[in-house]
Amino acid sequence: MNHEGLVGKRILAVDDEEDVLVIIQEQLGECDVTAAIDYETAKKYLEEDAFDLVMLDIMGVQGFDLLDLARQKHTAAVILTAHSLTPESLQKAIDKGAYSFLPKEELSRLSELIEEILEDVERGETHWPRLIGRLSPRFREMWGQSWVEVRFPPDSKAS
Repeated sequence: MNHEGLVGKRILAVDDEEDVLVIIQEQLGECDVTAAIDYETAKKYLEEDAFDLVMLDIMGVQGFDLLDLARQKHTAAVILTAHSLTPESLQKAIDKGAYSFLPKEELSRLSELIEEILEDVERGETHWPRLIGRLSPRFREMWGQSWVEVRFPPDSKAS
């Protein structure tokens, strides 16, 4: 599948698992992907370079601290996680200004999802409504009704 919206986009991918970084680089072949396996390397890249999007793991790389730095630089960031997917981490990502929250189980669809997120970023819109539409059944199954207590941005609706 051709993802023209990804061509030439600069992406910083940060994860402490090398195999995840390899998958990201493979899935986003149309992009210029810079990979960082630890907080210090990612921080250096964020301070010295410009990116269209930053993908941050929560665990092992201080993802929420890097999210703060990305937001200070006015760079769109998404949280990418597997084991830390909880209503609390979702809320924290929203509160800190993440554009989206991607489960690692969706890495096989990464090109499609990142293209979608970048479209929303370019339009100045949040990606949360699309995320909610796609993942609300999963959230409900994982967390029961407690997931609807997550406070999404005003233009998003949890169902």
